[in-house]
Amino acid sequence: MSQEHSSTNDSNSSMNEFSPPRISLQYDYQDEQRLNSIKFDKTIYEAAPVARNTVENNRVRIINYRGTKLTSFNVDGRQLLCLPQAFDFFLKNLVGGLHTVYTKLKRLEIIPIVCNVEQVRILRSLGAIQPGVNRCKLLAPNEFDILYSDCTNSG
Repeated sequence: MSQEHSSTNDSNSSMNEFSPPRISLQYDYQDEQRLNSIKFDKTIYEAAPVARNTVENNRVRIINYRGTKLTSFNVDGRQLLCLPQAFDFFLKNLVGGLHTVYTKLKRLEIIPIVCNVEQVRILRSLGAIQPGVNRCKLLAPNEFDILYSDCTNSG
């Protein structure tokens, strides 16, 4: 019997046929340096910061904004509106929903402040947000003006 027809040769050749190819990975220091030196034009959207749970940050105020009474908090010296309440009064008929608003905020590079647990309880008790809502965001009036302009001028 010749070697090319032996069962040993056949089993080895079939074994080699199905074994995965060996791949050598090479580390290229210059490629890494080139990637690290790339500058991005757009800022990267980060997770929204949460308002600190302090007595001062949790004092609710009712303010007159665009002729409508809205709830707000003075968080770390910044007057901030309840975004879902402002959405209900001013944007509900202009955009599909709050998810659309959050997408627009990302595009506009506006980062809202996330309410802390106590602020959410206060907003619920005042009827500013629905009883089942357990997350809420706050936005400065000038930031809401930018959002409102974007919602009314996009066509």
